[in-house]
Amino acid sequence: MKQLKSDFVIGFIGFGLIGGSIARGLKQCIPSLTMIGYNYKKEKPNKNLLAAQADGIIDTICTELETDFYSCDIIFLCAPVLKNIEYLSKLKGHIKPSCILTDVGSVKGNIHEAIKELQLDSQFIGGHPMAGSEKTGYQSSSATLLRNAFYVLTPTSSTPSFMVDTMIEVIEILNAIPIMLDATKHDNVAAAISHVPHIIASELTNMVKNNDDENEMMRRLMAGGFKDTTRIASSSPEMWQNICLTNTDSIIHFLRIYKQQIEKTLEALENKDGEYLNQLFSSAKEYRDSIIEHK
Repeated sequence: MKQLKSDFVIGFIGFGLIGGSIARGLKQCIPSLTMIGYNYKKEKPNKNLLAAQADGIIDTICTELETDFYSCDIIFLCAPVLKNIEYLSKLKGHIKPSCILTDVGSVKGNIHEAIKELQLDSQFIGGHPMAGSEKTGYQSSSATLLRNAFYVLTPTSSTPSFMVDTMIEVIEILNAIPIMLDATKHDNVAAAISHVPHIIASELTNMVKNNDDENEMMRRLMAGGFKDTTRIASSSPEMWQNICLTNTDSIIHFLRIYKQQIEKTLEALENKDGEYLNQLFSSAKEYRDSIIEHK
């Protein structure tokens, strides 16, 4: 049974790569949906929203959450994770009871805690599309960005089933793959496969930057391997600062494990331990080759 009606009003707070891609995908499939974008700087027009309005993706740009978002059936929080939490208190009491609140942040535990404190449990479904790019902004968004990507949902114990069904329908319209996870489990998984790799990529990039010679020979000679490994270091610094400050415990846990592995590799190099090094590369290759690429 379809939950997402063609006359739904969908609001976006934060409108960059992910928000823009969700809006494009939904509008492409159901053109009659009404899309509202929030411009938090009243005195300064938001270029992403203006571009989306010119493209026919955003119908209305508003500057007052308390009044303009009451008509929304779904609100996507697409700002950095700490900003998303700030917006919750502004929305409380100014959205209709049937409105679904969801986010697209890479950390779930902290926003679930805030939702519980604000007693918005019955309207919230945490969300995390496991897709993206090192590029940012609406100009980099695409209606197909989430295609065949996992889209994690973390409903609360009080979330009505019809809201969960509606979000599953949204995800399927975007041609993504819905998966349910506990918020804590999600944050541990995200730390291991996303947050720690980003820190490593950034540290590796800075290692080369800080140790290059005056002729920048490292920069001039770097090829595909370095660029592939460090691609994600080009992502939004504000977003990743927020992630590190909100999923700190899980990130520290896996960084410590990684540190122990690096120390073992250093020891193997110092001891010319070829057997250890061969096992290191063989194990990594076997596991990496087993990862399914979703086309």
